Amino acid sequence: MGARGEGNSRRGFKICCGVTIIFFIMILVVLVVLFITIFKLKEPKIVTQPVSLQNLELQVFPVIRLNISLGILITVNNPNYGSFAHQETTSHVKYHGHVVAEAEIEEDTIPAHRKHNISTTAKIFADELISDENFLGDYFNGVLNFTASTTLHGKVHLLKFFKLKATSYSTCNISVFVQSKSIDSNCKSTVSI
Repeated sequence: MGARGEGNSRRGFKICCGVTIIFFIMILVVLVVLFITIFKLKEPKIVTQPVSLQNLELQVFPVIRLNISLGILITVNNPNYGSFAHQETTSHVKYHGHVVAEAEIEEDTIPAHRKHNISTTAKIFADELISDENFLGDYFNGVLNFTASTTLHGKVHLLKFFKLKATSYSTCNISVFVQSKSIDSNCKSTVSI
């Protein structure tokens, strides 16, 4: 009876181990399917809201002097199941390939499945802008075209358990119309983990 009882306990132990392994494999498969389908990262939609110029002054005589401040309001629509906490960074604004402005973006968190507004002010480096050979022609034609690029480094918090490092790259083409002092923009973004 001792050998038979020992055989049953080994068999029961093997069955228990087998069921446990199958259970963990099923959980692993479910998690993989969820991460590949539902939790797959989607590109956030970034829209620069129409804003007016905070300041635009051009003095031609006796010395050329320019002062421009752009108020920027960016709406980020995060379609993902995870929030994105990003570090403080600087957005660079270029005019014909030369950096002519910078805008500080404070550390913040963009919640999951929400729209989030980020506001900042871009101060134009007037000497850099005026020294560009295209500036006066573009100004008198009535349109100044800029390209703003921002890289946000941070972490995606998924289900409060998983934290993944992520980087968001955004590029916006901005047209400033001199006469109406209005702005038109088109933005594209990508996310990498």
